[in-house]
Amino acid sequence: MARYSKESQLQPDEVLRRAADFFGTDLGLKVAERTECCVSFEGGGGHVTVSVARCEPDRTDVDLETREWDYQVKKFMEEI
Repeated sequence: MARYSKESQLQPDEVLRRAADFFGTDLGLKVAERTECCVSFEGGGGHVTVSVARCEPDRTDVDLETREWDYQVKKFMEEI
């Protein structure tokens, strides 16, 4: 299992929307759980969890946890 962190200028809900598009729509992972601060996906023998927290008006902290989807998580981090 790997964990990553990233700061983004996007709003938390926009990060989660993009995660749903990237991991769900584009990669075909199934949404396992969704709340106002995180979304979890599973499939392909692994999982991805994206958690967000607004820290400042122009900064969102994004935490990502994955198993088997490291390459794709790194690509997603580049996009946000």
